[in-house]
Amino acid sequence: MTPSTQIDALASAVVARFLRTYAYTETLQAFIREAGLAPDVGQASGDDTHNLTIQSLLEEKKTFDHSVNFERLGHDTKETAPWALPAPSKPTIVSIPTSSNLLAASVELWQKPCHNGTDPDVATSPRPFIISTGADRQMHMLETAHGHAAVASLSGLSDSPVLSFVSILQGRYILMTNMSGHLLLQRGSEVLESRKDHAKYAVMVVAHEEVSDSESSRTVWVATAGWDATVFLYRVTILDGDQETSTPVIGDPIARINLTTNPESLLFVRHVDTGELLLLVSRRDSSYIYYYQVESREKGTADSLECHLLGQQNLAPRSNAWVAFSPSHMALSPHDPGLLAVATSSEPHMKLILVRLLFPSTGSLNEPDASATDAAVTQASQALEALGLQNREDAAILVQANTFAPQTSYSTPQVAWRPDGSGVWVNGDDGVVRGIEAKTGKVIVQLKDGHEPGYKVRTIWAGYVNVPNGGNGSEEWVISGGFDKRLIVWKV
Repeated sequence: MTPSTQIDALASAVVARFLRTYAYTETLQAFIREAGLAPDVGQASGDDTHNLTIQSLLEEKKTFDHSVNFERLGHDTKETAPWALPAPSKPTIVSIPTSSNLLAASVELWQKPCHNGTDPDVATSPRPFIISTGADRQMHMLETAHGHAAVASLSGLSDSPVLSFVSILQGRYILMTNMSGHLLLQRGSEVLESRKDHAKYAVMVVAHEEVSDSESSRTVWVATAGWDATVFLYRVTILDGDQETSTPVIGDPIARINLTTNPESLLFVRHVDTGELLLLVSRRDSSYIYYYQVESREKGTADSLECHLLGQQNLAPRSNAWVAFSPSHMALSPHDPGLLAVATSSEPHMKLILVRLLFPSTGSLNEPDASATDAAVTQASQALEALGLQNREDAAILVQANTFAPQTSYSTPQVAWRPDGSGVWVNGDDGVVRGIEAKTGKVIVQLKDGHEPGYKVRTIWAGYVNVPNGGNGSEEWVISGGFDKRLIVWKV
């Protein structure tokens, strides 16, 4: 059914439901006869979420018109390139061994499981695979080559569905979190370590790798977010000489961040001025991004065990609502370390925000602020300081636009940058992946004919992939997985 046909069918059903509701029997029969509709068109389905009425459409239109006033589209500047062409648009449905709702999918460096009894470190080396996890607690590895043949289906790794994963140490190991609150360290098909520090759902894991100044050891910072309103921070140190022989150990968390509501998204970033490592945290029922100090280059890591809160940045500085939205998912630009894309929890459609990070001063924890002690603090000075901060937060928002991606309070918004930084991709509950230009904030592309209409797209990923025997080296891909049990690879 084409989009125009779907719109016509929806309009006919709304009109027929209106005539049925107010007992315009003769008019209804004439309308059905002249329009060639089914005799039962417009009957209530019993599910109020699908029983659209003229009144509900008018209310939704009024809400949309009101939200348009708060949109902020980008300006024609040289800071951001326009939407690059060609862009991924051709869907390829990947056949996976089992059928279940997909929860996470991406292309990751991973060590292929070895089944011939030899040492997996010697038998294989990490290379890119398409990795997907589903509600059936299975994890599938598929080839990036043409045909996307299944390499392995791993079951029994986790006692509950895997919600998030990330590869570390050039793909030799995988970190995973699941619905029961576990953090798993995996190599190939073997689980090397399992920890349960979260009381329930561990919804996200992020990692940041760095080499020490002496280049003799490598540190992997790991952060997990759980629906027990807690964020845990881990530090894994590996000697360079032992990377091929020793197995990393996660160990106990070195820091615990207690929040008032459940965390939504995590992101490691480097301070643009000092180079210190920071952890960005967003949480539910808050329009702020919170900056936590992970380490200090001046005083080592001894003071970082408490994960001090350095500051916060409001993404709705002009809003007078109690809670306008929550930053549900954050992604850092691949070419600009200070530009952040945020997918929000706004309803009934997702709002996208492109914002400059206002990095707080990390020296405030180590040195007292002389100006604050010497100058008298008055109500007027506090008001001027709050107004100045509000103006800076407002100026940092470059794009604030409606993506038209439908979602509810049960949705899982996600955003992924195009690898050239010219735009982002967002998911939706209608089976459509939308491409939005970073320069203007306008919806440029809608990826359809891949997922079933009306089914939630749960996860998306975008990036360059080195395709074996591809001829052109790397290709730009978008990978999406949804509750229609489909894994789609979108290619140029």
